[in-house]
Amino acid sequence: MSDTSSAGADGTNDLRDRDGAGRARNARPRDGLGRPLPYGADGVARQPEGVVRAPEETVVEAQALLDEGKPFHAHEVFEDAWKSGPDEERALWRGLAQLAVGLTHAARGNVTGGARLLRRGACGVEEWASLTGRERPYGMDLAGVAAWARGLGDDVERGGGNVDARARAPRLRGAS
Repeated sequence: MSDTSSAGADGTNDLRDRDGAGRARNARPRDGLGRPLPYGADGVARQPEGVVRAPEETVVEAQALLDEGKPFHAHEVFEDAWKSGPDEERALWRGLAQLAVGLTHAARGNVTGGARLLRRGACGVEEWASLTGRERPYGMDLAGVAAWARGLGDDVERGGGNVDARARAPRLRGAS
């Protein structure tokens, strides 16, 4: 990583984290909901990007992060599966990533974005299940997850957001 200075749209210099090719790589510490913190602040450990996991490992790791109240980090685990998995499963993992981001936004107090992404993710996993005939891939209860997402979306709209991500985390494999 190298830090390079570039002029922003307003003509001011903007210090940004860049890799050798000049692509943005934000190295700022983040809180449990993925919000950037000031440089030097104590943040939570970042989820490594680009990790290829077996689908079962993806489910277990994402559930653990959701249970810890870290839906932003769970989203990154789902995103890895979406980007590295077989083409026929990408819509499943994308839908699950949207659900995790929806919970992230709801926990941050973003009512509109949270509800919208929760519903989009619910539609995505239901559509994938319908098209493939796989209702419980890797032991996940997609109908239950979609119902959770819609219910939370409704609650967020009624209550204004700022939900407790840990308390409202979904059970990917249903009640245990």
